[in-house]
Amino acid sequence: MNYEHWRNYARGWIFHFLGREDSAFVAYSKAFSVNPQDVRSARHLAAIAAGRKNYEVAEKWFEAALALTPGDGPNWFNLGYVREAAGKPLQAIAAFSEAVRLVPSQDRAWYGMGLAHARLGQHNAAVAALEKVVELQPMSGEGFYQLGMAYHHANRPDDVSIIVKRLVGFEPKRAKKLAQDAERADLMKFIPELPF
Repeated sequence: MNYEHWRNYARGWIFHFLGREDSAFVAYSKAFSVNPQDVRSARHLAAIAAGRKNYEVAEKWFEAALALTPGDGPNWFNLGYVREAAGKPLQAIAAFSEAVRLVPSQDRAWYGMGLAHARLGQHNAAVAALEKVVELQPMSGEGFYQLGMAYHHANRPDDVSIIVKRLVGFEPKRAKKLAQDAERADLMKFIPELPF
């Protein structure tokens, strides 16, 4: 056991627990420099940077963690998330694709992939990813909304109608928003009067 590594890691954990993220970041950095095989410190550093919206630094640390544990599907999602937030949708899609290859049931990675494809104007690819989201999460109002918008942008009006009707059953407010955002006044007749 390397005492210097564990001392810094423990300090980082305590500072992190106490909400002293600057001190935690310094301690985890020292722990990783002493032991560059310390995937936990890399993950903590990435999470702190992502929480601060410092996506470039977060990307670096998620990549460092994945170099040590390339089969970590949730961490591939995290990498995709920070890449998407940094405005790198192509790189985000690559990370999300690896996440769902490793963990096909990871609905949030399918969702991120769908949004990244939509950002690039790849609406059919967005549809494919978002269809997987609603298959995995059949009560995801946001998933259905985004799928409806992907159908709209892919020029599939009949599918938008199906989504609005489906949403009316469990999220009528979101159904109304989809009909409005897709400029489908014809679908408003399916939406009940809402008291709010």
